Amino acid sequence: MNHTAPYPIGTSGTPWGAAEKAQWLASQVRRRSYADEVVAAVDGLRSTFDVVEYGTVEYGDERFALLAIRSRDWNDALPVALVTGGVHGYETSGVHGALQFVREHAADFAGRVNLLVAPCVSPWAYERIHRWNANAIDPNRSFRDDSPAQESAALMKLVAPVRDRVLVHIDLHETTDTDESEFRPALAARDGKPFEPDGIPDGFYLVDDSENPQPEFQKAVIDAVSKVTHIAPADAQGRIIGSPVVAPGVIEYSLRKLGLCAGITDARYKTTTEVYPDSPRATPEQCNTAQATAVCAALEYALAHP
Repeated sequence: MNHTAPYPIGTSGTPWGAAEKAQWLASQVRRRSYADEVVAAVDGLRSTFDVVEYGTVEYGDERFALLAIRSRDWNDALPVALVTGGVHGYETSGVHGALQFVREHAADFAGRVNLLVAPCVSPWAYERIHRWNANAIDPNRSFRDDSPAQESAALMKLVAPVRDRVLVHIDLHETTDTDESEFRPALAARDGKPFEPDGIPDGFYLVDDSENPQPEFQKAVIDAVSKVTHIAPADAQGRIIGSPVVAPGVIEYSLRKLGLCAGITDARYKTTTEVYPDSPRATPEQCNTAQATAVCAALEYALAHP
């Protein structure tokens, strides 16, 4: 899907100022409930897990409690596994796949690893089904000191006490048709840059850390997920979303330099999952299961190769 018409906010070639950001914000509509769909699901886990309110996100008169799920049998002698979802609030299976993992599989890892799961890092964006926060900032380019994004700063503060003990971090994402039809054009308009159309890969893929690649770890996740949903092929140039494919279904980014969530720890094993929910070959249930399966496979591999 290509977006060819000019983006309706701003002037081509000129970065947005306060007026354009206000116009963009006014166009955002609440389309689902974080309280009903996420907080209620987390509350349902309180009988078997500790739930931590690690901060709040506030925009105008809206306030969202940021919640993390933590192993009740936390043992400082064990490594830590960090699972994050909903850094981009519109990427639904990242949120619900993380919750599905906790409900259905977390007990399998009791006594083997400490689990810390933040299922919905960006609740305002979850409700608007958007990539950015209310300030037109992408949280997943904002994981750095003095972060401009409340969501990113709060998660980094949560993770800081265990950052050096994280063995594996799985950050759950989606690539959607709206990346090409809305979010990339909006980004180009916001930054006053030309929009360059690209394709959307049909299938699941992973993003490894180019500064510390772990190809066997990524392969283990791809192999497990391939039993649930299809893996994205490379395009005619041997790329996925503009990056060279280094192994079936795997590309690499410099996670920390780009300010990405998956780069917030020194974990040996890191990956960003990318589910394609708009595929006619995948149901929402498959997308959630793919995310949960990816987490399980990542944990099993990391624990077997500490």
